[in-house]
Amino acid sequence: MKHRIVVAGCGGMSNTWLDYAAERANAEIVGLVDIYEETAKAQAAKRSLQVPTFTDLAAALEETQANLVFDVTIPASHKHIVTTAMRAGCNVLGEKPMAESYADAEEIVALSKETGRSYAVMQNRRYNKQIRSYRDLLHAGAIGTLGSLHAEFFLGPHFGGFRDLMDNPLIVDMAIHTFDQARFLTKADPVSVYCHEYNPPGSWYKGNASAICIFEMSDGSVFSYNGSWCADGLNTSWESNWRATGSEGGAVWSGSSMPYGEYVDRTQPESFTRSMKRIEGKQEWDGREGHFGCLDEMFSALEENRPAETDCRDNIKSVAMVFGAVESAKTGQKIKL
Repeated sequence: MKHRIVVAGCGGMSNTWLDYAAERANAEIVGLVDIYEETAKAQAAKRSLQVPTFTDLAAALEETQANLVFDVTIPASHKHIVTTAMRAGCNVLGEKPMAESYADAEEIVALSKETGRSYAVMQNRRYNKQIRSYRDLLHAGAIGTLGSLHAEFFLGPHFGGFRDLMDNPLIVDMAIHTFDQARFLTKADPVSVYCHEYNPPGSWYKGNASAICIFEMSDGSVFSYNGSWCADGLNTSWESNWRATGSEGGAVWSGSSMPYGEYVDRTQPESFTRSMKRIEGKQEWDGREGHFGCLDEMFSALEENRPAETDCRDNIKSVAMVFGAVESAKTGQKIKL
């Protein structure tokens, strides 16, 4: 199967996608698109790509006869890029989030079903040896039935650009990763959310850069999120700091080292605080990590004619968590999802 690829969005992140395409024998870049054509031309020159450049995706698809689009544009452009591509008969692999609103995400999913074209979303934080180990640990039985999962995310990146001006930079641009990780880890879907969003003193963001969320999940568990994107000092990893509690014990993952847990030692007599045994996470997953791991899955899905793990029809559940949280923060009410 030959993938004829047009890349939409030629900023810094496009380098990762172009690096990936360059290593696949059955992938060919046939065009570059950017609202600033000079940016597309500069990327073509930098990478010695002898391909046409465009400012309009529809024109690029018509001229190049592409069958696949990489959407590496800003979130505000995702709906236009994805729907234009699918209507032109192309599949799409793109950066998160799916869209800037839940209604737009629903429209994209409906179009995917209507056209039969697939759209898979980059959720690279699923593709990590440690998170795969943590998921296995949570469901191995040692800690019993999962009751709650908690994520802490505290970082202070100075991006500049569009993120600094967003109304909900943390939840809309970053928390989608952590929310999607929670769905991956619990193997459950969101049922409701209550969110308090705020912008603390010292924040360099125009919008709310901090939030606390409580999600009820379909398996009866609770997922809590406590995060800030303007936290200087004592930072967590980008993967978040995780703690799970089960009916027989608990398990933690720092986001930067292998997970481990403790479970009740039933061979010991009952006491005020029970005796515990330690359990270590096993490193058994042998896939690639990060963007390349997610792209491996996306391309395998295309070539096997099946939905990708992060297909839009599944990923919209993570999107629902994002926009449900935003709505809850605005209304002060718990939102059913």
